[in-house]
Amino acid sequence: MIANPFAELSALIPPAVMQGYVVLMVLLVIGGTLLDILHKKSAKYFFEKGQSLKKLATREVSGGQKIGIALGTIANEVLASGEFENPDRRKSHLLISYGFVIFVVTTALQIFALPLAEGEGSAFLALLWHLGALMVCIGGYWFWFKIRVDVRSEGHEWYDVHLSDLFIVSLLLTVTFALVWSLFNSTIALVVFIGAATTLFSTVFWSKFAHMFYKPAAAFQKKVAKADGSRDKLPDMPALTDPSVKQRYPDIPEYMGETPPYMGLGIKRDAPSHY
Repeated sequence: MIANPFAELSALIPPAVMQGYVVLMVLLVIGGTLLDILHKKSAKYFFEKGQSLKKLATREVSGGQKIGIALGTIANEVLASGEFENPDRRKSHLLISYGFVIFVVTTALQIFALPLAEGEGSAFLALLWHLGALMVCIGGYWFWFKIRVDVRSEGHEWYDVHLSDLFIVSLLLTVTFALVWSLFNSTIALVVFIGAATTLFSTVFWSKFAHMFYKPAAAFQKKVAKADGSRDKLPDMPALTDPSVKQRYPDIPEYMGETPPYMGLGIKRDAPSHY
């Protein structure tokens, strides 16, 4: 039976210390995200952009429509990672996302359950903990060695690491050495696991960790702009065969004919091979 990997560790590190560590990591993520928002002025940017788009709106979007757009954003961009057109990148991202959530939640549940009486519940949480870590490993290493845009499109080596890779590298080190520690009871693996986890949660300001909070907000705002007609300040694309369009742009027939042809898929002709 798979046991809570933190139960044996509690003999070395008191449960209260582990629980305090989890609380500290949560506070570091919140603090790092707030610092990132203040530094990049993200909240101010979204607010000012929303106000400027309202002035360009051609129709009003009701509260019910906004709720529907928000739910659609959660379903598509958050839960299904629908922004990725590359199916491999999407699958990799989903494995990392869901695996990370499972790993973090079950870590907290197992630590705050200490001191623990062994039973079916603890075995189930331990199984989920290992499964979450494994999902992150599969999705993360798939991304790093096969999908990563620098490797595939720009010819950089897999070991060419930059500050922008801080999140994925610390995440992979965390789950990899967590599994090694749990399976082999390795002290070195435990030290690396704790060090990588601390790096992951304490470097939000410098990594792409906070990016996951901005993406849904940006997607929601973009969909509202499309619904209210402001179109995110982009020009409307009318049908070239529309008589009113021909009247407004009388030179269209001169270079495209009376019945402008369908111009094809353009850049979407070929499926994306990276991002």
